[in-house]
Amino acid sequence: MQEQEGNKHLEFIKKSIQCAEYGLNNKIGGPFGAVIIKDGQIISEGWNTVTTDNDATAHAEVNAIRKACKTLNTFKLNECFIYVNAEPCPMCLSAIYWARIDKIYYAGSRHDVAKIDFDDSFIYDEINKPLNQRKIPMEQIGREFCLDTLKKWEMLEDKIEY
Repeated sequence: MQEQEGNKHLEFIKKSIQCAEYGLNNKIGGPFGAVIIKDGQIISEGWNTVTTDNDATAHAEVNAIRKACKTLNTFKLNECFIYVNAEPCPMCLSAIYWARIDKIYYAGSRHDVAKIDFDDSFIYDEINKPLNQRKIPMEQIGREFCLDTLKKWEMLEDKIEY
């Protein structure tokens, strides 16, 4: 059984690589692909479309998450797995956590893609810095105005929690 399961994992990883190749061959974006699986079936496929969509967030994982959510008509992808041709960047990793995907399978490491100028180490470094030491300045203003909205959400009885 485990060998058969291992073959299925490899099949899905290869599909994520095919998605990356599709984007690469069609000059749609960077060399990244993803597939989302539920109950052993592919729910969605995604590839990087950053340059063609002029959207810095149009990474393969985010595109696949958006499609899977529409397909399943939910924003929670519990009981789903994502297969990606390369270790997710910090943004995609965050999106995967927010989508509540159960497990990530990846082929290439972040170090592999850094060698071809997709180096996210500066973001990992920035996250660990105090806010006042980050390259992009952050300044908190108007907090008291925001708190009213947050309180309204907290008190809302018919909200959809996520």
